Amino acid sequence: MSTATDRRGGAPGPGQVLAQHTVPTPVFRALARGRGGVTAVNLLRDGQLSKRMLMLRALRPAADGRPEERTAEAAYRGLVDLNRRDRAAWCEAMLYPYLDEGLTRTLTALEHGLPADLRWLEQLTADPGLRTWHRVAADCDGMPLELRLADQGPFREAHGHELAAPLTAEQKQAWTQALDAAWTVLVRRHPWHAEAIAAGLTTLVPLLPNPDGTEVSSAARRAFGAIAASLPEDPVLLALTLVHEFLHVQLGALLDLLPLHGPPTSARYHAPWRPDPRPAGALLQGTYAHLGVTDFWRTELTAGTGGERARREYDTWREHTETAAGTLLESGELLPAGQEFVTELREAVRRRPRSA
Repeated sequence: MSTATDRRGGAPGPGQVLAQHTVPTPVFRALARGRGGVTAVNLLRDGQLSKRMLMLRALRPAADGRPEERTAEAAYRGLVDLNRRDRAAWCEAMLYPYLDEGLTRTLTALEHGLPADLRWLEQLTADPGLRTWHRVAADCDGMPLELRLADQGPFREAHGHELAAPLTAEQKQAWTQALDAAWTVLVRRHPWHAEAIAAGLTTLVPLLPNPDGTEVSSAARRAFGAIAASLPEDPVLLALTLVHEFLHVQLGALLDLLPLHGPPTSARYHAPWRPDPRPAGALLQGTYAHLGVTDFWRTELTAGTGGERARREYDTWREHTETAAGTLLESGELLPAGQEFVTELREAVRRRPRSA
């Protein structure tokens, strides 16, 4: 099937003609199986660059005649100039994870005649390298992971959990050590996920754990390239968190290019991992992310590294994810592309570990 978008995009500089994005069928099916890899991440990143450029262009007319007009024009012109001077720095600024969230809030406020604070955009234009964020790096067998620890800055509350305070030197070191250990798990036992994460994950927002001490994690719909998490003691669980949340990130970016379900309805559906019924879009997000959880524990089981925990977790999440995929396929809310996506997803879930 054709999986062309209905958006006009590309990754052009300002003033260039915007081309149409397409999602080739092999890439689409690989994404549905949780195996999109670097090819899919690059395609999704290009889509995000185009989307954000369109949003910036929309900001200028939205601010026309408003007190924010001068700031909006200066920020836009600053980014145009940056693109001409330093393409890499422009890409880094445009892929600031919370640019989408910030522009969405700003455009919504302007549309409703409300004031919009654009100082964050001025700061981003002045500091595209995001020097205020800690940078951490891990390497295993020659495969590097480079992330920014975003312990300050606007719009991080979009993750929906309590943010950690700015990190101390000791806390930064703890994160560095934890990520290094988790990265070793991913590179040596889950290389297909490691490759995608290395290509597309740029930012990690530290969170506080729940009051009872349990860990939390999140991906925000309008924060491509970022996830948020509290710091677990177990590197295997941090590796799992990176896989789980980055699949959320990828699906969000795919949905910006290609709708998989219709407009929201009042219908709600059972999600086996939650007590509250979910709309179809939220169930799709959860099902896809738990494909990653199932795949992770299947691999741990096959490798013989997870013991009884791997067997228990694999059996639980395979059943939950397959059930949720069946619910989506029977919901009547998926578009043809969504039907194909979830059908591929379900087939991937049903794949048994080699040791079973």
